[in-house]
This record gives sequence, structure tokens and C-alpha cells, in this order.
Amino acid sequence: MAFFYYSFRENFRDRIYEFRTDTRTPRILDIGSNVGLSLLFSKHRCPKCNLSGFEPDPNVCETAQHNLDSLGLSEIELLQKAVWIEDTSLSFHAEGANGGHTESTETTTDGSFTVDACDLHSFLQEPIDFLKMDIEGAEVDVLTHCVNDLSNVSNLFIEYHSYANQPQRFNELASVLTAAGFRYQIHTQFALKKPLCKRDLQLGMDLQLNVFAYQ
Repeated sequence: MAFFYYSFRENFRDRIYEFRTDTRTPRILDIGSNVGLSLLFSKHRCPKCNLSGFEPDPNVCETAQHNLDSLGLSEIELLQKAVWIEDTSLSFHAEGANGGHTESTETTTDGSFTVDACDLHSFLQEPIDFLKMDIEGAEVDVLTHCVNDLSNVSNLFIEYHSYANQPQRFNELASVLTAAGFRYQIHTQFALKKPLCKRDLQLGMDLQLNVFAYQ
């Protein structure tokens, strides 16, 4: 599948989740683990890391757990939960292998189902060496909610999603990162080639960025 090829390339060729650390046992939170390739990369990079993954889609999470189990990686914690601004239940729309996203009751679509969600705040009360976040559009809300906890995070990766039918909020994300004391770098994951002429979307998005932030 195309998504697997691109994900494998990002993880193991481009190594976009690599970070610098002085400890052999870094604490890593992988939010939006999909089928587990990013978990496998982190474990390959830091075999003794303390690693927790979050994947709300039950079918995708089951695949990720199978992949971990088949490699004997039972020490990796994989939670079938969405990450949000409170402990609650959310409506979730699965997009198949490529990912899915949480929805408000106003935007719930056919095929949605309910998933458990946890408050990220409770996981940021300790030093975090690397926080990876790919949560399909909820990143600004979650990071804004946790801005006072981000001083505990040394390295942060965010996949920023700009959906064409919603206001763009990168300015809010940048403000949160600045307020938390981060420097950041922005790489383009997807952008319109000629946005003033033609606006072909990708999964409803007109822009997707990889944001690398560090203290």
C-alpha cells in the first residue's frame, strides 16, 4: 500500500523522528502510532527507551499490537485511546489505513464510532525526551491545553494539518511553541503546487507541515 511505503520511508530512510539524547533510557510518547512503524523506529534507535504509544482506531491499534507482539516487544505500552484535552469519549471517523480523526457532534459523519480519549496533561508531569504528535487536526487544541506542561518536553514533533473547510491555525501553534520556550523548524509535507490557480486537496487538506521543536 502507498501509505505503508511513505510511512516506512519517513521512519527508516528519512528518520524524521530521530532526536538527540544523552540518556540510554529516554521517555518517549508516540501519539498517533498508526500500525506501529514509528514505535519500531524508536525501539530500534533506543532499545532501552520507556515508550508509550496511542492509537484510537481499534483495527489499526490491533495491527500495531500484532506487529509489536510478532517482534517480542511486549515492554512497549500501546494504548487504544485518542489524546485530547480531557478524559472523555469522542466520535472518531476512520479513514482506513491512512489514519482517522476525532469529530465533534456537529461534524460527525456516517461510519463514525466512539473511542476513549485521555487528557495529555496527565502524561506530561515528568520529563519527556521526545513527544511525537500526529493526530489529524487536533494538535493545536491539545498543545494549547498543555502549554504549561511543555517545559517538561525536550524534543517535539508535530504534524500540522490544515483542512480547507476550517480556519488555519498555524499562528496559534507557533504562539504555543514560543510561549513554551521552543525553537522550531518547519518542513513541508504537502502543499498546493499552484495555490493561486488550482486547489486540489489531499484528504481534505490544503497544507500539511512537519514541525520540529526543541528546547
